[in-house]
Amino acid sequence: MGRGIIFRSGGPLLSLLIIVAAALVAPAQKPAPTTEAAKKANARPAESAKAKPDPFDGVAIEKMAGQCVTLETEQGAIVMEMLPAKAPETVRNFLNLAASGSLDTTSFTRVVRGFVIQGGNLSTSEKWSQELAARMAKHLPDEPSDLKHERGVVSMARTSEPNSATTHFFILVGNGPNLDGQFAAFGRVTHGMEVVDAINRAPAEDEKPSVPVRINHAAVAPCSK
Repeated sequence: MGRGIIFRSGGPLLSLLIIVAAALVAPAQKPAPTTEAAKKANARPAESAKAKPDPFDGVAIEKMAGQCVTLETEQGAIVMEMLPAKAPETVRNFLNLAASGSLDTTSFTRVVRGFVIQGGNLSTSEKWSQELAARMAKHLPDEPSDLKHERGVVSMARTSEPNSATTHFFILVGNGPNLDGQFAAFGRVTHGMEVVDAINRAPAEDEKPSVPVRINHAAVAPCSK
């Protein structure tokens, strides 16, 4: 599987596209934990865990619309409205990640100054388990749409391979028109862009934060009007 996102070379956007490719490639994942570690992280039998459906499995687009995900981070809260009409399976997966606690204690592991912050690497979780490893192994269908990659938009990271998005997502701090029609934009920040900006401004080296900001808890609830 290719590790980078493929763009044509040449032209005035070359430097920006190289940054984009580096920013949106998912970092290396930890190996799946041993069975013993998984048992400690999840006391339920494996069969029971697999049999239990996620909260938003099979839920209609109309019922996913109007849902917001709040990320309670070490820097403050980020509230994002979901846009399932634009990317239904991407939204379903993200709602399930938040509702199941899979994003809890994970960190924002990549920042591109003035452009994006990236999270969703479940292997950074303090609750790393076989279940989280299985979630990271699940690939999502590509769902590009007409939703513009503008400041505050939430989208899915992927490699150059088709249908390679998993759990890694990014929030745009600046505009990324070169991403339009290629990545699955699926949400928008409604509150907390100052938190996103603070995470983006933190010291980093080679796009890796010196002190990654942690998501303490993620929650799903109807968006407040």
